Amino acid sequence: MGFVALSYRALRDLDDVESYSKKRWGTRVANKYLKSIESALILLKNNSSLLRTRPDLSLHFQLYRVQSHVLVCVVKDKNVFILTISHSSMDIRTRLLELEPHLLSEAAALYKKFVA
Repeated sequence: MGFVALSYRALRDLDDVESYSKKRWGTRVANKYLKSIESALILLKNNSSLLRTRPDLSLHFQLYRVQSHVLVCVVKDKNVFILTISHSSMDIRTRLLELEPHLLSEAAALYKKFVA
């Protein structure tokens, strides 16, 4: 069993999810939504094989859907690195193409920080 680490970008994304959810639906719903993401992180820590590859979207990243968000991840030595969290209404393909160089460099930095 490995571990799960979140990039700074993913942490900012979580803050954005919380802020938007609170404004739109209130604190109780926002907390419930964040709890579902937290549960997904624990699930992925224990079973990274739940992540899905989507070669049509990216050859580098694996994805996991949590309600209306998609966790964009890489797995290295059974460790899951969450790089960004995108709303499913976004054009994920375009977003990944745009962010790919940055996300790959963030993944390498996370790996170096936590494993190397």
